[in-house]
Amino acid sequence: MSDIRDPRDELDGSSLRVTRLIARDFRNHADLELTPEARFVALVGENGAGKTNLLEALSLFVPGRGLRRAEFAAMARSGGPGGFAVSLTLDRDGAEHRLGTGLEPPGPDGRASRLCRIDGATDGATAASPVAFSEFLRVVWLTPDLDGLFRGAAGDRRRFLDRLVLAVDAAHGARVSALERALRSRNRLLEERPDDDRWLDAVEREVAELGVAVALARRETAERLDRLIAETRDDAQPFPWAAIRLEGDLDDLVAVWPALEAEDRYRMALRNGRNRDRAAGRTLIGPQSSDLVVRHGPKDVPAGTASTGEQKALLIGLVLAHARLVRAMSGIAPLILLDEVAAHLDPRRRAGLFEALEALPGQVWMTGADPDAFAQAGTRTQVLRVGG
Repeated sequence: MSDIRDPRDELDGSSLRVTRLIARDFRNHADLELTPEARFVALVGENGAGKTNLLEALSLFVPGRGLRRAEFAAMARSGGPGGFAVSLTLDRDGAEHRLGTGLEPPGPDGRASRLCRIDGATDGATAASPVAFSEFLRVVWLTPDLDGLFRGAAGDRRRFLDRLVLAVDAAHGARVSALERALRSRNRLLEERPDDDRWLDAVEREVAELGVAVALARRETAERLDRLIAETRDDAQPFPWAAIRLEGDLDDLVAVWPALEAEDRYRMALRNGRNRDRAAGRTLIGPQSSDLVVRHGPKDVPAGTASTGEQKALLIGLVLAHARLVRAMSGIAPLILLDEVAAHLDPRRRAGLFEALEALPGQVWMTGADPDAFAQAGTRTQVLRVGG
């Protein structure tokens, strides 16, 4: 992973704060400005007031489509001009930076384009894409949509894992997207030109290179996270520790062979599996069939068999551990976005959550309908009321 720094060069990151957030024509917010002053920011208000929308706005400053994975056009305010703008001011170690992103209203051709700005820049490499924002901040989040992660489909866990990787390796998203395009090309060739060995060889070489790169990036992050959890686990904590590993044919391959050898073996497996994959209508082996296997550490049982409350606590512990890993690998204490988390915890785990967050240096943004849910966080929390 090219952008992972030596832990010996780790920055404290404790002074990283969002000091201003502006959203214009974003979701239900026509023109909103927040100036948070605390490390814990609690957004409270009725359902539908737009609390989660503000967390989504913050999540746009990482590669991808944010915590809802929505199309950008869908984020523009209904009745607005068709575009939107989100900007934030960061205070990092006493230095101020302004980051902005958004969608320009559709032009005469009906197409809208995304903009990224850093300290007022409108062009150049520093604002070419959201990947450039990773030099200034990292973001991790937990939303109610993830509550069924351990019992859901393997694809959901792969997307979750890819987001974990993306927080430490900003180039990972581009690799995954390129792999998906290459796999679609291979599937189309198998359907339309199954005897064209020359083109199939070429596209399978590309699939093998990208597939091994994606598998290695996932494996490195999963192994580092599992090791960090093992080294810092505490059975007395309210959030149980998780044991994680990857399961899949290509994951087994990259665990044994060097990258170039793994590419050759994967490429041969693709070639030998053409008839099978053509009959299935898809490529059956590769990173697209991997799974993130999670076990409840203290009980040593599959996470999917734990109770609903245990799964929730296990997921929170996993996200908090990931925030620590992001700081160790990138040197940046990430923003932590927690959507409707505290309200669904019992008092002991709620107090444990705030204690665990206090031990992390990053700024925390939380949402909830009831301000009493944040009472145990004390004076360290700034409560901001959000209206529709």
